[in-house]
Amino acid sequence: MPEVDVEIGGRKFEVACQEGEEHYLRAAAAMLDEEASLLTAQIGRIPEARMLLMAGLMLADKTAGVQDKLRESEDKMTEKEAELDQLRNAQPGEVQRIEVPVVPRPALDALDALARRAEALAEHAESA
Repeated sequence: MPEVDVEIGGRKFEVACQEGEEHYLRAAAAMLDEEASLLTAQIGRIPEARMLLMAGLMLADKTAGVQDKLRESEDKMTEKEAELDQLRNAQPGEVQRIEVPVVPRPALDALDALARRAEALAEHAESA
């Protein structure tokens, strides 16, 4: 079982961990050291046990806040997934029928003839 040297609040500790977990232990120790350093900067030198307790409580408080935000995000995601499922499973609404009038071909031909005649009359009126 590997042993890792870490420094927390200016004090060195030797901590054992599982093989391959050294990186995680160092990262956790760095987080604890950050909190302990804040404490010693604000309060000054305090007993080791008290420093570790307070730093641990500060980390636990941050963790609780992150867990609350995560829970809220998961609840929102669950709500959105349910809404998405509802939209996917919704029955399509009644198809709206739109009727477009069809102009019979003879009427279109008659209108075309009238338009050509009107243009011819307009040209004749302009030239006169």
